[in-house]
Amino acid sequence: MSETEVKTNLIPPVSFEEFAPPSREGWHDEAVTALKGAPFEKRMYTPTYEGITLEPIYTLADLEGLQGIDGLPGEAPFLRGTNSAGYMASPWKIAQGTASVLPKEANKAVKHELAKGATVLNFQVDRCTRYGIDPDIALFRGDYRGVSLATLNDADEMLDGLDFTKTPLHIYAGASAAPLLALVAARSRARGDGAKFKNALGCIGADPLGELAENGELPLPLDELYDEMALSIRWAEENAPQLKTILVRGEAYHNGGASATQETGYAMSAAAAYIRAMQIRGVEPETTVKHIKFSFSLGTNFFMEIARLRAARTVWAQMTEAFGLDEEKYGRIDIFAQTSRFTPTIYDPYVNILRSTTQAFSGAVGGVNEMQVTCFDDAVRPSGELSQRIARNIQIMLQTEFDMLQPVDPAGGSWYVENLTAKCAEAILAVIQKVESDGGMYSALKSGAVQDDIGKTLKDRLKNLATRKDRAVGTNMYPNTLEKPLECTSPKADVLYAERAKAISGFRGMTDAGHAAESLSKVLQSVQDGDAGFIDAVIEAYMAGATIGDVRKALNDGFSGSESVKAIGVHRWTEEFEALRRRTEEFTERTGKSIRIFLANMGPIPQHKARADFSTGFMEVAHFEVLKNNGFPTPEEAVKAAVESGANVTVICSTDDTYPELVPAVASGIKKAAPDMTIILAGAPAPEFKDQYLEAGVDDFIHVRANCYAILKSIQDKAIKAAEPDGGEKA
Repeated sequence: MSETEVKTNLIPPVSFEEFAPPSREGWHDEAVTALKGAPFEKRMYTPTYEGITLEPIYTLADLEGLQGIDGLPGEAPFLRGTNSAGYMASPWKIAQGTASVLPKEANKAVKHELAKGATVLNFQVDRCTRYGIDPDIALFRGDYRGVSLATLNDADEMLDGLDFTKTPLHIYAGASAAPLLALVAARSRARGDGAKFKNALGCIGADPLGELAENGELPLPLDELYDEMALSIRWAEENAPQLKTILVRGEAYHNGGASATQETGYAMSAAAAYIRAMQIRGVEPETTVKHIKFSFSLGTNFFMEIARLRAARTVWAQMTEAFGLDEEKYGRIDIFAQTSRFTPTIYDPYVNILRSTTQAFSGAVGGVNEMQVTCFDDAVRPSGELSQRIARNIQIMLQTEFDMLQPVDPAGGSWYVENLTAKCAEAILAVIQKVESDGGMYSALKSGAVQDDIGKTLKDRLKNLATRKDRAVGTNMYPNTLEKPLECTSPKADVLYAERAKAISGFRGMTDAGHAAESLSKVLQSVQDGDAGFIDAVIEAYMAGATIGDVRKALNDGFSGSESVKAIGVHRWTEEFEALRRRTEEFTERTGKSIRIFLANMGPIPQHKARADFSTGFMEVAHFEVLKNNGFPTPEEAVKAAVESGANVTVICSTDDTYPELVPAVASGIKKAAPDMTIILAGAPAPEFKDQYLEAGVDDFIHVRANCYAILKSIQDKAIKAAEPDGGEKA
């Protein structure tokens, strides 16, 4: 048979008339029919914490009027990425690091990460180092984390064998980068690598406004920290031009509960404040912008995070242009991303692996430059080999097994994501404009406007979690009451402190205190004079034997005052539910008693099973003991069993149709025999019967819209007070 015959006889002509594309109106009508009377607007539109309402469907029409969607990767405003070849030419860097306290251990941990696939030297330093004080027993408490650096010897131990002219450093230095920048430089100079340091890569960055927002205080006036920032930039420009000195941390806002667009907007507002402050001090915007790196947290809303990252690139390009810079040359944003520390849970912690994976996936699709995946046990303890391996391999698998290095801008062209990106950009700009109208980021923090805005979002998050509109698997939904909690393997803080104090004492014993003091006096003079050699003076002080605490005191000498605002604080999404469950478990350990819930299951199993299962899951969220049964044929038998159980609460479980007959008899019977027992009805009551049920003795109702947290907390308070009149306070 000829080719013509095959085409003519075997393959019918293609016609699309039978499958004409539906119109949006036609789809809407079909959806309304499928909803069977449920309100379309309420069911089909999804509000978000960003103030953006997600549409039920997106079409080509949703791209109309959007700017930049016809642009190319590597071209301003960088919607499609800051690199024309995307990850194909330069994959995002894997920044799995360490929070080990002892410098030698941190060095070993980072070397291990490098051997297993990491491409960044990521060190998390401890509180004392960030605050610029030598190890302080008052701060060494609880689950203490982060590399403790105080002396030249510490820096040498931490960086031994690591080449940060080839593999970039990533260190958040706190409110000022100067002490740590000088310490790392001093270590290189002491080793004879001072000339090589000129090629140092990465970031030793400060974020004084982020520090102020997160913790609510700074040890000295912001202007003095800005002076140090300017001097650090000038020194780095001459001595390490590829090393950035400003790290704007979005997590300072994210960990307080901020939405994706709030986090981005406030971080960029802080960056704008730094550019202006440096300009006043003679550092031009083109120089400051080169030194700015952003650190963003990746949240749980997959598409929102992708869109936010794409929007951040375009907004930053606009901001640089607003400062009079060429956006093609200066508008490329540098983004370090970390999967959220706000969303991991203590209970059912292995679910955190799934959370981190989806968050890392959104970071890869959104186009970050560097990424760190939070270990699944981070909320419980310093991470060990297993959790570090899992976190690291998530990124390696995304790059190698899932081939996420191509295509360039994989979300580009999606009607949904392109539209969402534009809305995120609008929301980010709205945050920035509001801050500007408040007088800038510092003024907005002093007035509490930033904190109040983020506080509202946190309140909404907690409310939605309490009513289980938002679900945290293993915590407020589907709890595993049989799980064994992860052991906290953190070394004791007092042991760590003793080792650090011994190391510093030994270092001081090998140095000349007089020489160190003389060097420190030069540091003070150089910072007061605004001398560009300020960092060199600090380097000499370290080499003479000064500690980071000595340096900070010298920098502070002659300056008075501090900064304080209302702190945003550090939270975790599920902290209220975890505290609730932990309180029950501690009560049980203390008294040998459990908080007991009796299910008054009425009728045969098919009649009560659905609500009995719902009630069991509801009550086990707080680790209450649920007393189950196969059902009771009569109210009298249910009442007898409930009273004899001695439970704190009885939950009546059956169907709406049977409740009018069963509930009054069961509730009134129990209240008569056991007045202190709480009675709850499973299911939202029909309005015409609610008062009747309450009059019969029902205390509350549990259903899909109930406030799970408030109800469980009320039950818990009553039960503990009954068993321990002091509420367990003496314990």
